Amino acid sequence: MTTYFNLQHYFENNPLKKGRILGLDVGDKYIGMSLSDERMVIASPFEGYQRKSFQKDSDYFVKTVRDYAIQFIIVGLPLNLDGTMSTKAKNIVAFIERIENVVGVDFVFWDERFSTMAVERAMLQQDMSRKKRENNIDKLAATYILQGALDFIKNRISTT
Repeated sequence: MTTYFNLQHYFENNPLKKGRILGLDVGDKYIGMSLSDERMVIASPFEGYQRKSFQKDSDYFVKTVRDYAIQFIIVGLPLNLDGTMSTKAKNIVAFIERIENVVGVDFVFWDERFSTMAVERAMLQQDMSRKKRENNIDKLAATYILQGALDFIKNRISTT
């Protein structure tokens, strides 16, 4: 399996197939997840996963990919404002590089510099309680990341 740093490059090397895409917002302790519909149009919050060990994390993602027939996985990459890799981004890449061959699908990174802030702002505007925000921020950030990638696919990839 391969890790791609550019969604356009991914589709230049892989034919566009309809199917589910898993979106990830990877943190040190939790991974927020979202799932696309099979037409690759709408991202929906899926669940949050608490990281445990390499083996348990890998097993969880292998099962999720199999159970939901995931085509590939979009991973949010928090770059610095100037586009360089942040320390957190480097840690995420290292994590993905460890599990990509075990999971059995391609991973594609997506620039998510402001996703968590945008989701947090939206939840505050909805007057969501702090507890509810804490319980939902990861999977909603993953949904924001995946929807951005789906919109890119719809607007750029399918028209070329």
